Amino acid sequence: MAIIVNLDVMMAKRKMSLNELSEKVELTLANLSILKTGKAKAIRFSTLSAICDALDCQPGDILEYTADK
Repeated sequence: MAIIVNLDVMMAKRKMSLNELSEKVELTLANLSILKTGKAKAIRFSTLSAICDALDCQPGDILEYTADK
């Protein structure tokens, strides 16, 4: 997939656990885990906004595009 999710990197930089982020953005641990491992096929803008707010970052800090080879 050409989109890489760096959620784990941002969580580590902010020293935030998956449980803590789950509570702040009101998402289940299972859904956040799918996103964190890069297995998600889509993300809602409202979810991305909530994650960025909780981690005090920009969407580009979480999502990265790389060209398929």
